Amino acid sequence: MGKPLIGFLCGLLFAFGLGLAQMTEPSRVIGFLDFFGHWDPTLMFVMGGAIAFYMPVWYVLRGRKAPIGGKIIPKKLAGHVDTRLIAGASIFGIGWGTAGVCPGPGIVLLGRGNVDFIVFVGCMIAGMLLYALVGKPKASPQVRAAAQS
Repeated sequence: MGKPLIGFLCGLLFAFGLGLAQMTEPSRVIGFLDFFGHWDPTLMFVMGGAIAFYMPVWYVLRGRKAPIGGKIIPKKLAGHVDTRLIAGASIFGIGWGTAGVCPGPGIVLLGRGNVDFIVFVGCMIAGMLLYALVGKPKASPQVRAAAQS
């Protein structure tokens, strides 16, 4: 009961933050990517705020025992960059930039009942299922060691 409740509360807080920052408005995201038109820096401040909050928390909690409902936070970030990472990040970025929505706001926007957002989330789920079918590669010993140290 604890993990689902914690997950629900975290999701609710995340959805509230997205709405408060107006990140559920595709025009905000597309405006951020429009460098040569009417550039909207709002997303940069939202990302900066998230990083400013997360970095000190990660620094304090890294390597400690697993938090309630979570996993151990790695001491180091894995620095392994490969073709799959580049391809995945590219697909994510193209979808995000084209739709003006990333996965979190996409799920929040399902509440609007708009067909565009239903299609977006459906495609997102299809992509996750395709990835599950293709198979996630196992991390190399170096990547596992870097994540644990």
